[in-house]
Amino acid sequence: MDGPFIGGREVTVVLDYRLDEEREALRKTVEQFAREVVAPRAAELDESGEFPYDLVAQMGGMGLFGLPFPEEYGGMGGDYFALCLAIEELARIDSSVAITLEAAVSLGAMPIYRYGTEEQKREWLPRLASGEALGAFGLTEPGGGSDVAGGMRTRAELRGGEWVINGTKSFITNAGTDITQLVTVTALTGELSSGEREISAIMVPVPRSGFSVAKKYSKVGWHASDTREITLTDCRVPEENLLGGRGRGYAQFLSTLDEGRIAIAALAVGLAQGCLDESIKYAKQRQAFGQPIADFQAIAFKIADMEVRTHTARLAYYRAAEKMLRGEPMKREAAIAKLYSSEIAVTNAREATQIHGGYGFMNEFPVARHWRDAKILEIGEGTSEVQRILIARELGL
Repeated sequence: MDGPFIGGREVTVVLDYRLDEEREALRKTVEQFAREVVAPRAAELDESGEFPYDLVAQMGGMGLFGLPFPEEYGGMGGDYFALCLAIEELARIDSSVAITLEAAVSLGAMPIYRYGTEEQKREWLPRLASGEALGAFGLTEPGGGSDVAGGMRTRAELRGGEWVINGTKSFITNAGTDITQLVTVTALTGELSSGEREISAIMVPVPRSGFSVAKKYSKVGWHASDTREITLTDCRVPEENLLGGRGRGYAQFLSTLDEGRIAIAALAVGLAQGCLDESIKYAKQRQAFGQPIADFQAIAFKIADMEVRTHTARLAYYRAAEKMLRGEPMKREAAIAKLYSSEIAVTNAREATQIHGGYGFMNEFPVARHWRDAKILEIGEGTSEVQRILIARELGL
């Protein structure tokens, strides 16, 4: 590869994290949509807790739900990094909208693309990629938490060419919207020869007899995101609705969660950037002791530290995404990105609230929403403790 000449010798460019023209155009488009369309609605949606069907439809029209999927399945022919860029820009304004996109693609549609049969892909991906339909994934169970395999109680038995599923799943994003058409669930389907529990993934088209959703959770944040508990009672689906190999469901979703952690890191970076944006704006406008509070070193240093954290976190998820796109192992990098980004998002939200003073405690200011939305990032799709376990294991500990 030809490179620039420095000191009379040719130098190879090793790293270049500048966005190419196409990705930068996508980023700017989503940034404009977030600021002009999402921002005016964000406070209202947060207050009412209503699901933003109109915004989802517009994002579908923009092709955001199809970003990482090939055109032959109704996608945009992009990649997972493009999805992350879109999620980051949305989260600068509203995490509820950002997580709706992230969960629909990373958890709802991506497993079908990765592990589905050709028939399953052609049946479901065009609908999911267009945003016409949303998909969800049921993994976590009440009382299970991070012990997904050990805590799993949902069972699926094969009877007369049908899977009969019984169990309950908790904290399921996009589970009960009017446009949710598919929920894939993990279930115990038997026992392996090694004596370990056999866990498979099964696609459940909804609405369906035996499938029910509880009322929306009353949550600290993400108010406009649909999150519910689901229950399956003798819910029957065809045998061919098995996703991937029998007994491969848990392994498939460990891999899916590695990818999802990069997307959650992007969301966390967006929230951290949103806190920074709001703090800079407020510090320049707010007067105290006859001058803008931005002139005070205590405030300026807080904001400088917010920028350092956000910048570093963005580089972390860019690096994880780079390894993913190269097809290289990236479990450690994904865990690092998710861990660091989620924790600095919480820190930036706290500092932004402090900079705003009493106004930071008022819901009319975006930082109050960011503060409430941030904490779940240290919990969802793998807690900070789980990320540390993964990183330690990757280091051979």
